Amino acid sequence: MSVAVNTIVSRPRLALIAGPTASGKSAAAILLAKRHDGVVINADASQVYADLRILTARPSVTEAAAAPHRLFGHVDAADAGYSAARWADEAKIAIDAAHAAGRLPILVGGTGLYLRTLLDGIAPVPPIDPAIRAAVRALPVADAHRMLAREDLAAAVRLAPADTTRVARALEVIRSTGRPLAAWQSERVGGITDAVTLAAAILLPDRERLVERIDRRCEQMFAQGAEQEVAQLLARDDVPADAPIRRAIGVPPIAAWLQGRSTRAAALAQVQMDTRRYAKRQYTWFRHQPPSNWVAAKDSVDLTTEIDRLLSNPG
Repeated sequence: MSVAVNTIVSRPRLALIAGPTASGKSAAAILLAKRHDGVVINADASQVYADLRILTARPSVTEAAAAPHRLFGHVDAADAGYSAARWADEAKIAIDAAHAAGRLPILVGGTGLYLRTLLDGIAPVPPIDPAIRAAVRALPVADAHRMLAREDLAAAVRLAPADTTRVARALEVIRSTGRPLAAWQSERVGGITDAVTLAAAILLPDRERLVERIDRRCEQMFAQGAEQEVAQLLARDDVPADAPIRRAIGVPPIAAWLQGRSTRAAALAQVQMDTRRYAKRQYTWFRHQPPSNWVAAKDSVDLTTEIDRLLSNPG
């Protein structure tokens, strides 16, 4: 007589700490890493670059020494081709390495696109015809949006008319593949959600407290020499004018100050305002977009407690 045996396959654990900039994610990640012998893995698009440690608020040398850190400051400013898909591939390697070492991988960051690409996969859009891409990218955004409304109305309604990058992407995809971008995005491949036991928490401090933290951190960045980082970046002739790092929050205002087109006070005020606006967008995204099983917390202690609870109750 044969006996059926039910085998429960335990999926490896993965912790995730998300939230807006200056919310305290790094401190929470280090606290969690100490509790669970963890490896902190960056999921912030700005902190991958080596050139702007201060301005992107990468973990300090002391913080980085408190627990293993991966994918922080490992991309050169001249590398204009770094993408969410490339980060996701590197993150998978870092996660697998942590699991192989018997450690808990801890994703930490505020870039929703990075997290979605890793967890849900990427849309299998075929390569875009170079001629179509060049023609679309040469269009004024108003014209591109008007054409998109004729060729992919749903995308035109969904996208802001002034969103140059996303409008161009939607238009080039429909023209090159004959299918709307949304159709491709519904067929995402390569995500890891089903391969791990995910314990995810979002750090959402009170908005007033977050604004205070942002303003104070920007002041600290200027005191620590953020302008020297920008000066060194501007002095590099191998970094294209349209490189993503040149558009990083803080770079344009400080560049204007260094070039005599502004003042230190004006640059600081602009960086604070730009950071607050970015945090507001992140705050809104993390309140409404993540899955319902991602828990929310107002401070790092509550957050790590919630993740502890999730890790102790897999599935």
